Amino acid sequence: MKRKPNYKLEGEKTAERYQKIQEQVARADKDKPKKKEERPMQAGARKYPEPPMVKQHLRKPGKEAKLDTQPMSDAPFYKGSGKLENKVAIITGGDSGIGRAVAILFAREGANVAIVYLNEHDDAEATKQMVEKEGKQCLLIPGDVANNDFCTEAVRQTVSEFGRLDVLVNNAAFQLHVSDFEDLTEEHFDCTLKTNLYGYFHMAKAAVPNMEPGSAIVNTGSVTGLLGNKDLLDYSLTKGGIHAFTRSLGTHLIPKGIRVNAVAPGPVWTPLNPADKNVDDIAKFGADTPMKRPAQPEEIAPAYVFLASPQCSSYITGEVLPIIGGYTGG
Repeated sequence: MKRKPNYKLEGEKTAERYQKIQEQVARADKDKPKKKEERPMQAGARKYPEPPMVKQHLRKPGKEAKLDTQPMSDAPFYKGSGKLENKVAIITGGDSGIGRAVAILFAREGANVAIVYLNEHDDAEATKQMVEKEGKQCLLIPGDVANNDFCTEAVRQTVSEFGRLDVLVNNAAFQLHVSDFEDLTEEHFDCTLKTNLYGYFHMAKAAVPNMEPGSAIVNTGSVTGLLGNKDLLDYSLTKGGIHAFTRSLGTHLIPKGIRVNAVAPGPVWTPLNPADKNVDDIAKFGADTPMKRPAQPEEIAPAYVFLASPQCSSYITGEVLPIIGGYTGG
């Protein structure tokens, strides 16, 4: 007759094994020397600034020319290879920050570029000169993407100037923190939604009828749309909405042959954040990522090239690509 297992005894023995392993790990932890404070990770082609960042606050909308520590956008070690040869792209918020770096790399890859921006005329002119230095043309179009008629006009001007439209980069954004939910006014909430959601919708609605199969839309999402942010309630809401919009529009436009994807950056050194945070908070900007520093725009821009180029991502649509300096694993 088969003997009945003593499950209670087995449980006791397993618990003893757990305790033995626990004691081994505790001894190992006790014997290890204290870890030195980890330095910010530097894994790029050149060294990037580390916290503490410059203590500086900018007035909205935030002009890059006024930043004491200039964002690094020119990507001198990035070599173009014709990934966007003879293409035409519109980049909203292309005057500075991520948009500027994307404009430079798009031009380096062979695209003419239209820059849509609010009123940062000096920044936009500087970006235009950088695009032209790459041997491509740049059209500057100032206005508010929250206005549907303006978005239609921006697309019309681009197609009239260059004869086509192949890539739309929705990147313009409004971000402003609130410490208490009660401080988030309807005007503030409305401004964020109108720029970050309506602006993307209006631009896509105007662009799609002018796009041929093989064209692409690349939206700028955010880590806040993935993880939330207690001080950026409205901004996080819009970025989560952009991610959902990307997935949905990506599927919807498959019959037209137009791909739609998003890049979701973590903290990036652009005018957006010094025009939001107070000077003490901006000094620590990016320090709480696993890499312990903010990204520079030129570290983010190649992802836009990848998602815009039919040579690189023809089988990718509806995806959200996080570039957030690592995951905590906590």
